[in-house]
Amino acid sequence: MTTFIEAPRFPDDISYGSRGGPGWATTVIETDSGSEVRNQRWSYPRHEYDVAFGINTLARLEALLKYFHVVAGMAIGFRYKDWMDYKSCDRADTPAATDCAIGTGTGALTTFQLVKVYTQGAYTRSRRILKPVAGTVLIAVDGAEKSAGTHYNVDPSDGRIVFTTGNIPTAGQAVTAGFEFDVPVRFAVDRLSINLNDYNSGAAQVPLIELKSGDS
Repeated sequence: MTTFIEAPRFPDDISYGSRGGPGWATTVIETDSGSEVRNQRWSYPRHEYDVAFGINTLARLEALLKYFHVVAGMAIGFRYKDWMDYKSCDRADTPAATDCAIGTGTGALTTFQLVKVYTQGAYTRSRRILKPVAGTVLIAVDGAEKSAGTHYNVDPSDGRIVFTTGNIPTAGQAVTAGFEFDVPVRFAVDRLSINLNDYNSGAAQVPLIELKSGDS
């Protein structure tokens, strides 16, 4: 059984007007004195979206209905473009091969996982990127950009970079990346509730939720 489709991506014109973002799972225990103990339960956030806000024409509503049928509600995952956060750099910038550190060479390590690094002052947090957009990934080793297909290959289905024989980063070399990416999601409902306001427009309640791997 198919559990994820790589293409087509969820309609961009609907996702552009949608709402959503990252969420964390934190357990907060309050003592009798009022002080708190906070336990971060997840290593990575889980994103949720409501695409109802992007459905403002009958054509988009029909596109949503077709997509919902194809993925069978919650059964099959798919790619979603989060227009607020879809690059290795800031939204207004162009991705560069030196945007994000994804690892350090050992001379034997051939595979590196794409991550996006978020920085505020001296603090950073990494987010694993599982669905890079094909053709957008740029890789550099110690600042020198490498060639896709010659020095490395990209698996767009899981965000892994695999260096080819003879091009494996040596010990201590910094491996960096730039890219665009999608979020792997599924519908959070199995029933699509549609309201036709008139002959030319309609509305629906349609939440999406990010698919997370077992160790995230």
